Amino acid sequence: MELDEKPRTGEHIGATVISVQVGAIAPLGPESVPSGFVKSPVKGPIAVRELGLHGDEQADLRVHGGPEKAVYGYAASHYAAWLVEFAEHRQLLQPGAFGENLTIDGITEQDMCVGDVHAIGSARLQVCQPRQPCFKFALRFNDSRMPKAMVRSGRAGWYYRVLELGSLQAADAIKLVDRPHPQLPFDRLVEIVNRRNATEAELRLLASANGAAGWLRDAAKDALSVDC
Repeated sequence: MELDEKPRTGEHIGATVISVQVGAIAPLGPESVPSGFVKSPVKGPIAVRELGLHGDEQADLRVHGGPEKAVYGYAASHYAAWLVEFAEHRQLLQPGAFGENLTIDGITEQDMCVGDVHAIGSARLQVCQPRQPCFKFALRFNDSRMPKAMVRSGRAGWYYRVLELGSLQAADAIKLVDRPHPQLPFDRLVEIVNRRNATEAELRLLASANGAAGWLRDAAKDALSVDC
């Protein structure tokens, strides 16, 4: 499906959740930093709440969690590239390695737009922002190169906000319910967040994109006011 097409309601996009993970707050790294980064797979249906999956926790709520980082999705196909680039981390590079709640087969950042609404199980989730890796990502792998590699490669994954509560589980198909911002490809948003290289036209689109995270809309408005 071309990204500028308007999807049909309930259209299956060939994507499937292959693994679901949650994690409790636990010590991470040599300094035992509290973190919910390490996640374990769960079987069967799990409740999707406004702030995330049942049983999933975040330690530092200033930068993690919240309605616009409720559920973290990651493309299963990216794991092959990580394994080539960081073969020494093979044992850790399993679903959930990046702290994602949903490991998803069949789509990547290139296959979605900002604000896409996905039906997964009985829940409705909206793609609203990319992951920006922090130091805890490096702690998880004991490798300071990993966050830089995520930024460089664009293999960021995506955060969902929860539009409708429900439940989901591994093997659920993903349907594209709505695409409110077809002129804002998500992989381009990843680049804008990482490189700060948005055009004025992109800033105007982003400033009015209700599907995007609030801080992204505010940043676009601020950039436009500076340019005026």
